[in-house]
Amino acid sequence: PQPAGSKSGDESSSSAPFVTGKTLVDGNVIEAYAATDGTKKVEGGMEVEKMVDVLGCCSLGGSNDADADTDGNASAETCQALQPVVIGQSPQFSTDQALEVLDAAREAWNGGSGEWPQMSLRSRIEAIEDFVRELSKHREAIVTVLMWEIGKNRKDAEAEFDRTMVFIREVIAAIRMPDAAEYNDEWQHVGSTRAFVRRAAIGIIMCLGPYNYPLNETYATLIPALLMGNVVIMKIPTVGGLVHSLTMDAFAKTLPHGTINFISGSGRATMPPLMETGKIDGLAFIGGSKAADELIQKHPQPHRLKVFLQLEAKNPAIFLPDLFGTSEDAALDHAIKEAVSGGLSYNGQRCTALKIMFAPKGSNAELIARRIAEKVESMHIGLPWQTFGDGDKYSQITPLPNLKRVAYMKKLIDDATSKGAKIMNKNGGSIVGGRESTLMIPAVLYPVTPDMDLYKDEQFGPIVPIAEYDSMETVLEYAREGIYGQQASLFTAKGDDSSLLIDRFANVFGKINLNGSCGRSPDSLPFSGRRSSAMGVMSITEALREFSVPTVISYKESNIADTVVQSIEKESSFMESLV
Repeated sequence: PQPAGSKSGDESSSSAPFVTGKTLVDGNVIEAYAATDGTKKVEGGMEVEKMVDVLGCCSLGGSNDADADTDGNASAETCQALQPVVIGQSPQFSTDQALEVLDAAREAWNGGSGEWPQMSLRSRIEAIEDFVRELSKHREAIVTVLMWEIGKNRKDAEAEFDRTMVFIREVIAAIRMPDAAEYNDEWQHVGSTRAFVRRAAIGIIMCLGPYNYPLNETYATLIPALLMGNVVIMKIPTVGGLVHSLTMDAFAKTLPHGTINFISGSGRATMPPLMETGKIDGLAFIGGSKAADELIQKHPQPHRLKVFLQLEAKNPAIFLPDLFGTSEDAALDHAIKEAVSGGLSYNGQRCTALKIMFAPKGSNAELIARRIAEKVESMHIGLPWQTFGDGDKYSQITPLPNLKRVAYMKKLIDDATSKGAKIMNKNGGSIVGGRESTLMIPAVLYPVTPDMDLYKDEQFGPIVPIAEYDSMETVLEYAREGIYGQQASLFTAKGDDSSLLIDRFANVFGKINLNGSCGRSPDSLPFSGRRSSAMGVMSITEALREFSVPTVISYKESNIADTVVQSIEKESSFMESLV
């Protein structure tokens, strides 16, 4: 759509990209083709069962023969039609081809004796630094694909790439810190024992990342795993996978053969067979708990599978009673602003999004619903590269990645409205751009009650549910009886009831935000969760520990001469100094 008051933005961004279907196996970037569906055979390429077209979520088609709303936002009735367009292809691996990838990974790992795990930590760091330099050359291409495939606006797409590069540099800096005892080359004295402690690899890591942050979230596990000497098999997500095709050349140029290998296609056809072999040593999974459980259970010896999971969440925002009063307007304004941002940033497609709002029952809850609806109605709705005003503001609400997500949003909205909830904002839940469009106007729903699916189920999309509470016990029960436990936000003017909630929530959630929305950053802090929200901790330092094991070299001072130990240390790549 081209709403009134908006601009098309960068012309290169509004032209659809095309990413060739390819893979990276055993250090070789290979173009894929499927002879059975008429695809031209590629010399030296890989024949797969089929090639699947990847559709851009936000291409501009015909016209609905109407103008945009005068407030500068698109509406359901007034917008050019949006139609999907092919922006790339994804090779569909067979089970046998996935097992061949595992063979390449096993050869690269070689029981811990492969080239990558045997390299010194310093050499692995230098290789990853080379990778960052190489990947940075492809920043614009990656940003464009993020906009087209998953509907992320330009500003957020650029931020995802840049934040990922910063994360990698900060992980490396943490390893090099002089006081990082787990990575430096200093000997510890414990009585008569001297010990050298350094973390080492686990083995072959199966890495599955999400569609919403395909680069940043995936690399938050992938890069620490690689730095620690592990060999990685990455399953490219069905949605959001094209961006990984743009990284393959950089990996191939900078890492030894077989260090990282890619698989694309059906997860059910490729991942369980690999897990069933018992040759996978670790799982880095960001996605849904049901899929994670099914995959873990396929391992014949699940007790030896190192598991790291980041899963669903239903993060609540609690508007405390002390916000409401004539003297608390500033605090309430701030709370509303944070709630809208926390609930609808990137269309609410974040595990850390605020996914349900609790407000005191009665006029105060109705006030919250009305104020949030007003904020939502003022949001810019459009394509990822569209700008508004002076051109410095990009669309805040953009297309969802596919029609399945739209159908799920409508299912939740229909269930809630059939049970008494009202859509508080104009055109909430409507689709902009015709039948094939995935651009949805957010829906603010009030009051949301326990009998509605939206009360407990994660929406992961542009819906803002607002529920009422009679007393703090309602909120405490919601947290106590829920199946998720990632984060919560408390909005308060004077701190009333905050201590009570913090004390109770401390054993339920991984992070409690005061007068702020939920989020992962800063990356130096632990990012954790409980129950069905997470297993393991993500941060600059914690992720390194998740994908490694401390290895101790020790001796009694009376049993071996220091000169002999020094000679051993000088010849050892594992013990090599970082400086």
